Amino acid sequence: MRKANRGFKSLSPVRQAAVVGIAAWQIWLLVAAQRDIHRTPADEVRGSKTVWRLICLINTFGPLAYFRWGHRTQSDASTETL
Repeated sequence: MRKANRGFKSLSPVRQAAVVGIAAWQIWLLVAAQRDIHRTPADEVRGSKTVWRLICLINTFGPLAYFRWGHRTQSDASTETL
């Protein structure tokens, strides 16, 4: 079997747009998560900020995991003080 060596230019315009859209989404999520980690005080982040920065480098899962489990909400803070 011959190995297909197709480049970006050989894709249809629709597929090129999909690749660009997915890449833009990934970059936006990464930037949003890194910015939030930078601006959030350490006591409002579950765990180490450095570890979350590294986790955010894992494609789409990392930033989504940070927003789901790494960032404390105000209801989280109020239950810890009880």
